[in-house]
This record gives sequence, structure tokens and C-alpha cells, in this order.
Amino acid sequence: MELRDIEIFLTLAEELHFGRTADRLHVSQARVSQSIAKQERRIGARLFARTSRKVELTPIGTQLRDDLSVGYQRIVDGTRAATTAAQGGTSTLTLGLYGPQAHDCAHIINLFRARHPEVELQIREVHFTDPFGPLRNGSVEVATSWLPVREPDLTVGPLVVTDPLLLMVAADHPLASRETVGMEDLADWTLPHSALPVPEYWLQTLVPTHTPGGRPIRRGPKVSTFQEVAAVVAAGEAISLVHGDAARYYPWPGLRYLHPYDAPTGRWALIWPTAAETALVRALARVAEDAGPRRG
Repeated sequence: MELRDIEIFLTLAEELHFGRTADRLHVSQARVSQSIAKQERRIGARLFARTSRKVELTPIGTQLRDDLSVGYQRIVDGTRAATTAAQGGTSTLTLGLYGPQAHDCAHIINLFRARHPEVELQIREVHFTDPFGPLRNGSVEVATSWLPVREPDLTVGPLVVTDPLLLMVAADHPLASRETVGMEDLADWTLPHSALPVPEYWLQTLVPTHTPGGRPIRRGPKVSTFQEVAAVVAAGEAISLVHGDAARYYPWPGLRYLHPYDAPTGRWALIWPTAAETALVRALARVAEDAGPRRG
């Protein structure tokens, strides 16, 4: 099977539309049809089920897509890397991370650099008060974010970190002396929230408005950085749900990290602007998929 025919097949498997596939590859619709027909004759089975209203992969087509996609992309990336090296240049990919997350994502970063030595991976810090802005203004090309992310212009990629949420309280807070704490306890205290507007659905992960049982939760001090969160918590002005990395990297005097018995798992994933997706972004996503998430 020729590389161009593989490209046509994989693009049609993604688009499920002959016209869009032709436009995307800058070929005629007849060329797409001829290529698929040739592949089906060679394999001896239909790869797509076609009706007047839709195009769908057959089970054999689905298997072929899964078998070919990784190898094809590695061929493309390898060719691009060789071309870059031959020209004596390097490519750059800018990754946005929160706080000390480079440590938790080190297994992904190191694997990417080993696979793509021709790429300079630059790290930029992202803040929870503007989680998607750096992606939209182009200052980073791909970033991590806690889930869920429901932005129509952003693609959610593979998981990079999973950790049960923790409850950060002052060392002398009444909850610190309890044998057990749970999510229902949040209703009795105040949580800090973002000083700048962020999507409410996204904020709900760490600053829910209600407990799982439906009790309302008060919102209090407005904060712009993790250091400000820690400060208001240490002062006894609030308690705060935090991701597990906080206990690993911010064991500050005056703070305690509690483990609510029913705390949900915080999940972080790579995200990037769909319209600005590049081969390097896809390469990082494949590395993250292969490496798997760091689990707390």
C-alpha cells in the first residue's frame, strides 16, 4: 500500500466524508474514491459502509485504521525530523504547565526529548485565573489542564496526571484534628475562588457550589495564585480543595493536607487549540499516551 493511499484512507476514516477528505488533501473526490476502491480490492473486504446519507467504517476498516495510524504518523514525523536535521535547524514546541508540574510530567517530557532530540521543548507557566488564554493568544501551543474542559475550540488529549483531591486547611483548623473528613464537611466552611472570571464548570472541580449531598458551599476570599490560596488558608479565612501535587511540593508550615474519604480524583490532560494543531503537538500527545499518566 502506497503512503499516499494510507494518507487518504486515514483522512477519510477521520472525516467520514469524501468531499471533506478531498478538500483537506487537495485532491479530487474521484481520486479519494479510486484510492479506497483499490485498497478494498487489495484487502478483499469493504473498509467503509456507504449510504446516501453517511459514511461509516466497517469493523475491518476500524481495525486497519487502528493498525496503520501510529506507524503512519511515525513515518511522517521521522521524515520531518530528518529534514529538519539535514537543514541544520531545530523546531520549537511551547508547553504550558502549572506550578511545579514539570516534576509530575517529567516522564512525558523526558520521553518526548528522547524521541525528538531535534525539538526544543520550552516550558511556560500557566495560571488558574487564565487557564485557556495562553493557548488562544499563541503564547503556548499545548498545555495541561484539569478536567473537565468543555471549550469548543480546544481539543482534549491524553491524561498526564491523576490524583485524588486533597483538602488544605490551617494547621490549627478544627478539621485538622478530626479522624475523618468528607466532602459534606465543605458546607460548614468557606472556599476561596478565582479573582478573575474563569468558566464556572471548570471552577467547580476545586470550588464546588454544593456538596455531593446538595448542601450549599460558601465562597469567600478571591485569589489569583496558589500562594494567595495558601495564605488565606493558613490565616484561617478559608479551606481549599487542591490537587495532590500541593502536598508534595508545598508542605508549608501552618498548613495541613487532609484526605477526604470520598474525594473525587483530579485528572489533568493535555489540551490545545484544534485549529492550531501541529505535527509536534500530535507527537507530544502520542508520547503522553505511550507514557501514561502519573498516578498519585
